[in-house]
Amino acid sequence: MSEIASVDWSRAQFALTAIYHFLFVPLTLGLSFIIAIMESIYVKTGSDQWLKITKFWLKLFGINFAIGVATGIIMEFEFGTNWANYSWFVGDIFGAPLAIEGLLAFFMEATFFAVMFFGWDKVSKKFHLISTWLVAIGSNLSALWILIANGWMQYPIGMKFNPATARMEMENFFEVALSPVGIIKFLHTVTSGYVASALFVIGISAWFILKGRHLIMAKKSIIVAGSFGLVTSLFLMFSGDESAYQVARTQPMKLAAMEGLYKGETNAGLVAMGVLDPSKKVGDDKDPFLFEIKFPYALGVMATRGFNNFTPGIDDLVNGNETHGIEGVASKMAKGSLAVSALTTYNAAKKSGDKAAMEQAEQTLAQNMKFLGYGYLEKPADAVPPVGLTFYSFHVMVALGTYFLALFFVVLYLCMANNIENFKKLLWLCVFTIPLGYVAIEAGWIVAEVGRQPWVVQDLMTVGVGATNLSSTNVKISFILFAVLFTALLIAEIKIMLKQIKIGFENHA
Repeated sequence: MSEIASVDWSRAQFALTAIYHFLFVPLTLGLSFIIAIMESIYVKTGSDQWLKITKFWLKLFGINFAIGVATGIIMEFEFGTNWANYSWFVGDIFGAPLAIEGLLAFFMEATFFAVMFFGWDKVSKKFHLISTWLVAIGSNLSALWILIANGWMQYPIGMKFNPATARMEMENFFEVALSPVGIIKFLHTVTSGYVASALFVIGISAWFILKGRHLIMAKKSIIVAGSFGLVTSLFLMFSGDESAYQVARTQPMKLAAMEGLYKGETNAGLVAMGVLDPSKKVGDDKDPFLFEIKFPYALGVMATRGFNNFTPGIDDLVNGNETHGIEGVASKMAKGSLAVSALTTYNAAKKSGDKAAMEQAEQTLAQNMKFLGYGYLEKPADAVPPVGLTFYSFHVMVALGTYFLALFFVVLYLCMANNIENFKKLLWLCVFTIPLGYVAIEAGWIVAEVGRQPWVVQDLMTVGVGATNLSSTNVKISFILFAVLFTALLIAEIKIMLKQIKIGFENHA
């Protein structure tokens, strides 16, 4: 029990760090581009108003950037402290994208961040503008390599297993770097950051209008952010659809959990709204929903890109479905056990110098390698992620994304019609929508990470195997310390930002 407790605490600590870190990252990704657009208008027009607008949002960007870096560094250290077995297993592959991120993207954004923030009177307008764009590009390149690494965990390709070292070794860098799962994960994640950033700018600008301050500059900010948000939210819907298709192709259990689909269907419908029955278990005959509204055919089309195709449910994936060629978890567990046993035999034969036994074990391992992780499951139902959390997180994300698209359209229209100040309730709605952008992003993260449980590397390593063997007491202590630290950082950021927002567009301390 203590080992299980230690693993759960390590998972909780990493989740805590990732959730807090991802409160800062989206604003960095999107606000950097919004500022670059604003500064481009300033350089083009020479307007002093656009200079003040750019500098105001740059202040808030700088505050957020500094605290985001602090939480990100801590998260990378946790790979070694809490997930040493995982780091050993995938270090040859996972380390390459992270090294590129540090050497190329992070250094680029850090270098030009100094120019962007401190170089207003020291470099030319054009060089400063180039620096601003390079910070935005660098920030997003950082996200690219991190999400390529994460995408490999979701869909491991381009590698081979070395039984002598018990490590995955990269066989094809370009297959890893250009993985369709990693690329669409990057596009969907950064676009969600753009949308959240646009909501941030619109909400604060709406507050200025409500207070009767800086009306012209607030409206100009809304027009830039609203246009940016409208375009990126439309792309967000496209990338979300493609992301769901990749999940259906590579992680069908996650898709089934996202939709609460237990029994597979041909031309499956997409749940628009529903309430799950919490007593539903794998394999029973209960209806998984207490209440549901569906869009007919939509899930089948999204998952298979066609009609009259079968979309497997949780029961099909756990128990198998011969009609549709789906192998059950029990069969995969048997093959996984063969792989685990073969690895043990290989190591014993290596110590004794028995080359024939080594070759036989290596052959057995290669035949069953893709099921290695299943050898560590205790029962077939362990392959099912937390359905309720995955389902509700997915539908909260989708509902909020649809709401944001409508809000951008309405706000942009009214602002360009130059009468948005007459719609007080809408302006207050914009202010209170700021945190909803973060709710949607965190819900998306929960879908991506909780939905692939129990795997730390899909089908190859469970979280229990990947965790470091630490005492639960040590992990609890560090969890509490990090919770206090991150909460203090978040409170500090909010207080500093609120102070700068109250100062307004005119002063740039």
